[in-house]
Amino acid sequence: MLTIFLAIAPVFALILMGYGLRRGGIPSTEFWNLNDRLVYWVLMPALFFAKISAADLSGGLGDYAMLLYAGFFAAILCGWLFGRGFAAPQASSLLQGSARFNTFIGLAIAEAVFGTTGLQIAVLGSALLVPVVNVTVVTLMTRQLGGGGKSIVRGLVKNPLILSILAGALFNFAGLKEVPVLHEIARILGSAALPIMLLCVGANLKIRGLSGDVRIIGLSVIGKFLINPLAVVLAAWVLAPDLLVFQVALIFAALPTGVASYTLAREMRGDAPLMATIITAQTLLSFITLPLTMLIGQAVLSLN
Repeated sequence: MLTIFLAIAPVFALILMGYGLRRGGIPSTEFWNLNDRLVYWVLMPALFFAKISAADLSGGLGDYAMLLYAGFFAAILCGWLFGRGFAAPQASSLLQGSARFNTFIGLAIAEAVFGTTGLQIAVLGSALLVPVVNVTVVTLMTRQLGGGGKSIVRGLVKNPLILSILAGALFNFAGLKEVPVLHEIARILGSAALPIMLLCVGANLKIRGLSGDVRIIGLSVIGKFLINPLAVVLAAWVLAPDLLVFQVALIFAALPTGVASYTLAREMRGDAPLMATIITAQTLLSFITLPLTMLIGQAVLSLN
């Protein structure tokens, strides 16, 4: 437990640093807004492209995909069922809070705990999850809230993360894994992504003035931190995957909801203030739940 916590601690320290810097006005609010865009449009796509295009995909991703999708679909089903007792805007926030994840934190923790190999596996996990998660969530939210679906789908088609994943996969399958200059640029930009995005995650946390139905927040925590990891552990019990693959999949299952959930809630006329509360509460709670989940998951699988 101590070893895992110490490995993860710098990740959360950078998140807290980002929060403190923004609250202190350093250097400015506009700076953090521009950095968000830099990470989203340049640094993260570069990281995804560099890692996926050069990855060894010969071993197959079947078991890994099964673990990731087992956790996600179990959690989103839980969020959908829990939300049936609430008004549509609140139910849509519960849906996102139960199933979406913060890719940035996941990549950073995978690298911190398992090194370059862990980061590579986490990037592949993102490639498997990001398109499926976005399409599924948007489809269900459109059904809950009505309208706006077409414009959101058009936005997904232009999503730089999805486009970089597709570009990396095409390069990989075409055998163009290492293109001089192009891949060097992508790796340099990608290496800057993790520390900057962690600071931005912290800068986007909003602790003051938060409000929301405690029941919804609690139910989102159950879906995200209990149902999702439990489904991954059960799937691993059946599939008996490679240990490192299981550990990285468990990291994804235990991640807090990503900040993009707030933007989507606002654009689709969901309950954006409630979404902000869920994001902040889950991010702070994950300081404790994430290392604990990894420890329990490993212990349970070792009994198999």
